[in-house]
Amino acid sequence: MRNNNQSRSDFTEHSSQKGKYFMSTPINMHSARTALNRDPEVRRWVEEWLKNKERIVAANMTDEEFEKHWLYVRPERMHEGAIEGVAAYQDR
Repeated sequence: MRNNNQSRSDFTEHSSQKGKYFMSTPINMHSARTALNRDPEVRRWVEEWLKNKERIVAANMTDEEFEKHWLYVRPERMHEGAIEGVAAYQDR
C-alpha cells in the first residue's frame, strides 16, 4: 500500500511531464478530481476558468456581488465542472 507522500510524488512526476498523467488517463470524474486535488497549478487554472464562465452567466452583478456569489457557488461549480475544466486545461 502506498503512503500519501509516495502518491503525491508519483502524480508530480507524471504531471510535470507535459500532461503525461492526463494523456495516459481517460478523463472521468475521478481523474479530474484527482488532478484538481493533487496539482495546485491545475486547480488554480481550472478555478479561474470556471469563475470566468460563471461571471458571464452573472453579468448583471457588480464585482462585489459576484465575489460573494462565487464564494457560495464555488464548491458546486468546481465539482460539476471538474471534467470540463481539466479538459480545457489540457487543450490550452
